[in-house]
Amino acid sequence: MLNIVVDSGVFIALFDGSDRYHAQAKHFIKHVRGRLHTNLPVITEVVHMLDFSQQAQQDFLLWVNQAVQIDASTVGDWVRILTLLKKYADLPADFADASLIGLCERINTRTVASVDSDFTVYRDYARNHFTNVFWEA
Repeated sequence: MLNIVVDSGVFIALFDGSDRYHAQAKHFIKHVRGRLHTNLPVITEVVHMLDFSQQAQQDFLLWVNQAVQIDASTVGDWVRILTLLKKYADLPADFADASLIGLCERINTRTVASVDSDFTVYRDYARNHFTNVFWEA
């Protein structure tokens, strides 16, 4: 089964009905073929961005726990994350993005779902590009 690493924008759009990507996020989740993965930095970012509604935060946390494989090994990627943040300092690369690259490398996938174009620029440790499937569903 295809492993897909999901960035925060997809989750934010899914749980924020006013988000411009809300319909696409619903379509993506409904039609996705693969196992979804994310990590605690992304979950933290999503909850922060959903701070307009405690109910949306709770709904997201309940849903993500059931529907997504939550990786808890980010601390093991710390050196790699720091390297990536330095490498992509000229971009809007952030901790969550760098942690997702580390997760991709660890689970051996280059398939991501993101509303952002950042993953068209990022490369893994072997200089391979990532494939963003969010727009393909």
